[in-house]
Amino acid sequence: MKAILVIDDNNDIRENTAEILDLAGYKTFTAENGKRGVEQAIKNKPDLIVCDIMMPELDGYGVLHLLRKNPDTQFIPFIFLTAKTERSEMRRGMEMGADDYITKPFDDIELLNSIETRLKKGQVLEKKYSMNQGGVNDFLKDVKGTGLLARISENYIVETYNKKQIIYKEGNKPRFLYYLVRGKAKCSKQHEDGKEYIINLFSEGDFIGYTSLIEDASYEDTAICLEESEIMQVPGEDFLQMIYQDISVAAKFIQIITQNVKEKETRLINLAYGTLRKRVAKALIELNQKYNSDGGDRHLEISREDIAQYVGTATESLIRTLSDFKEEKLIVIKDGKTSIPDVSKLEKLLY
Repeated sequence: MKAILVIDDNNDIRENTAEILDLAGYKTFTAENGKRGVEQAIKNKPDLIVCDIMMPELDGYGVLHLLRKNPDTQFIPFIFLTAKTERSEMRRGMEMGADDYITKPFDDIELLNSIETRLKKGQVLEKKYSMNQGGVNDFLKDVKGTGLLARISENYIVETYNKKQIIYKEGNKPRFLYYLVRGKAKCSKQHEDGKEYIINLFSEGDFIGYTSLIEDASYEDTAICLEESEIMQVPGEDFLQMIYQDISVAAKFIQIITQNVKEKETRLINLAYGTLRKRVAKALIELNQKYNSDGGDRHLEISREDIAQYVGTATESLIRTLSDFKEEKLIVIKDGKTSIPDVSKLEKLLY
């Protein structure tokens, strides 16, 4: 049960708000002034705080300032509840780190919706994400689920792309964040020697093209569908507005994509120095995760050429390695399609 602290010097408002929250299934604490509110927050560490601004002894701004300075309370979601409606006052509260601002008299549903959204956001910010492409996508999907990114929705057009159709090209300026509703896609770069190298693979539920949008830079790769796919196009300006309207969400997102860049650098080092067997084994494991993210046992429906480009080797060398893996019963190849009966055996090749 989530605990909420209500700080308000008006007895009726304080008790009525606490009653609403009790009925909604929350555990509530109350404080009649700002000083007492800070003491309660430090003692009980609630999951969220609803606080009035104009109070004796210590106003709401002072409460927020003290709690944000304390490492034990600095990340507790904080909602101002006040009669003040001036934009300057609202802006001041948000700049200090408040999560929301509700004016009196307020609607019960408005308060409960705000609390639910902020609690979901708090869970997202506390959650540990893998610092890789999968972690980025998990984070974006979780943030979408909080309602903070409510405009990433079915309001945007979902286009059908054919196999081998280009989503965007290297050198173009970014216009959209692409969300892969169904299908598979790859991002590749053309080397100066004329060879193509796959740097990322995407499957259902993945976001594509966010790095160039964040950096406001031209695409450094080309995105192409590996099969018929359905892709939602979110205008870039909408995506940036949704990310940066909440500084804590933006900070978490940037932290993850920074680590994602480091993982790509590690992968490039492995391409340069890892043995071909290890590189092929790692690529097959990653492909299997993409094609069977739901725990299924589907074939890897991807061409030998694309696998070779992902591994960074000649197609002939890849085919020889796959043939060796087949003889060693690490993989099964039937009708040109590859499947992995036991991923753990491939994983052992990495060490």
